[in-house]
Amino acid sequence: MITKTFTLVKTKELIRFLKFCVVGVSGTVIDFGLLNLLVRGVGFPELVANTCSFSTAVVNNFVWNRLWVYPETRGEPFRKQFVQFVIVNVAGWALNSGILYAGHNWLLGEAGLLAAPTAALAALIGVTHFALALNGAKVIATGVVLFWNFFVNRMWTFRHVR
Repeated sequence: MITKTFTLVKTKELIRFLKFCVVGVSGTVIDFGLLNLLVRGVGFPELVANTCSFSTAVVNNFVWNRLWVYPETRGEPFRKQFVQFVIVNVAGWALNSGILYAGHNWLLGEAGLLAAPTAALAALIGVTHFALALNGAKVIATGVVLFWNFFVNRMWTFRHVR
C-alpha cells in the first residue's frame, strides 16, 4: 500500500514537472525571441534585453502554472502567489543573467575559452559567432534555471498542492 501510494505521488509529480516543462518551453520561446529582437534588432544591451525578455516570460509562466500545472491553487490569493513566484524568478533571473554573461563573454564569445569551436560551429551552421555564443549561453542559463524554478516554486509558491 505504501509503495503504491509513493508510486502514485511520484507519477503525479513527474506529470507536473513535464507540464512545468511545457509551460517553460512557451516562456523560453518568448524569452529567446524577445532577447534576440531587443539585442539584434533594436540594439539593447544584453543584460537590459535579458531582463525584459525574462520578465515577460515570467508573467506568461505564472499564468500557465496557476491555470494548468497547479490548478488546485486557483482558490489561493493571487497576489501572494504571484509575489512568491516573482521572488523565486528574480533569483532565477539573477542566476540566468550571471550564467548568460559568463557563458557569452568568458566561455563561448570571441574572447571565451571555447571561442574557436564556437566560431567554427557558427560558420558551419551559417550564423554569426555572436548569435551562437549569445544563444548558446542562454540555453545553458535556461537549463540551470529550469530546475531552480521548478523545485523552489514547488516547495514554496505551490507548496500547498498535495
